[in-house]
Amino acid sequence: MDLPVVTTSQKDLDIKDIKTLPFNIGGRRKKENIQRGGDAEAPAAPTTPATTSMSAPKEGLPDAVKLIIGAGGIYGAFLYYGSLQEDVFRYIAEDGSSFKQAWFLQVLEAFANVVIGFVGMKLMGETKGIPLKMFGISGASQVSAKACTSLALANGLSFPVATLAKSGKMAPVMAGSLLLGGASYTGREYLQVAAIIGGTAIVSMGKKKGGSTSNSALGVAYIVGSLVLDGVTAGFQKRLKVETAKAGVKPKPYDFMFWTNLFMCLTAGVIALGLGEFTTGLAFTASNPEILSKIIKFALCSAIGQSFIFYTIANFDPLILSTVTTTRKIFSVLLSIFLKGHSLSPTGWSGIALACGGILSEMQAKMSGKSKQHSH
Repeated sequence: MDLPVVTTSQKDLDIKDIKTLPFNIGGRRKKENIQRGGDAEAPAAPTTPATTSMSAPKEGLPDAVKLIIGAGGIYGAFLYYGSLQEDVFRYIAEDGSSFKQAWFLQVLEAFANVVIGFVGMKLMGETKGIPLKMFGISGASQVSAKACTSLALANGLSFPVATLAKSGKMAPVMAGSLLLGGASYTGREYLQVAAIIGGTAIVSMGKKKGGSTSNSALGVAYIVGSLVLDGVTAGFQKRLKVETAKAGVKPKPYDFMFWTNLFMCLTAGVIALGLGEFTTGLAFTASNPEILSKIIKFALCSAIGQSFIFYTIANFDPLILSTVTTTRKIFSVLLSIFLKGHSLSPTGWSGIALACGGILSEMQAKMSGKSKQHSH
């Protein structure tokens, strides 16, 4: 859900605010954009437009095939990721207990990304002199946002509501910029955020009686906390951009994947130990092998999805990645409703339409803005 911002952080790991950073891949210089972690979704991921010389012949696969591979991999990995995440937190053991160890889950997810990131980093070549302090702060912020999303699900917030709410991550970013940075936004941007938040609220109140999941006040509080941390993460990523520029280094994609997830894993590990979640989490999974297999597949989907994100980053404009991840959120919501037994009233469906309209409007605004830039 939080991509993992990939983050944000969703943890499904979802694109958050795109900030540029330089890096080298395949011997060519590109610009890198950091994706805030979620929803699956995913931790800070670099994004870059793939620029080639007009006169240079294209090598390798055609762009259409590359897009099918990249987008198909992102859709496949993160749609399944979201489904597994919902299954984990809706699982009820024979004794009536459920899985609540969100920090333990984040340790396992981040560890899978560390392994894949380490392999990729060694294959692509490791960048020396990276400012690890800011990676540590950014990683801690991102994993906290993802854990809050998981805790929201563990405390009764339905997956469709959580996913739609995380799509309104621009709200805390806008609020912080207005209060601290003196930024200004267009009327359309305010309406987009209002549509996403309003639609999400309508969905949460529009479930039919007898629906399978109730949206608890604690679950709502956790998802709000996750959104606030999304905004904090954006600020840390801006500083990370400055620090890497000062250090004169150009981290590669798998450098970001490895170091960000390493600090996410360490942060989650310390908190899980402090809360005793390693003991209770291991005990629960040992008693319920079915949920253990779901958790393992959930972590693998996160790592595989991140790899497809990096593949798409390396070959296409950031807007392509933004479009893929944005539409993926909508499909995740619809699949959850149709496959997981969520029952919505007509009012609830109107909320879905309103929130999705806000999401698509935001995407269209990015596309039109990019077109204007190219036309100048």
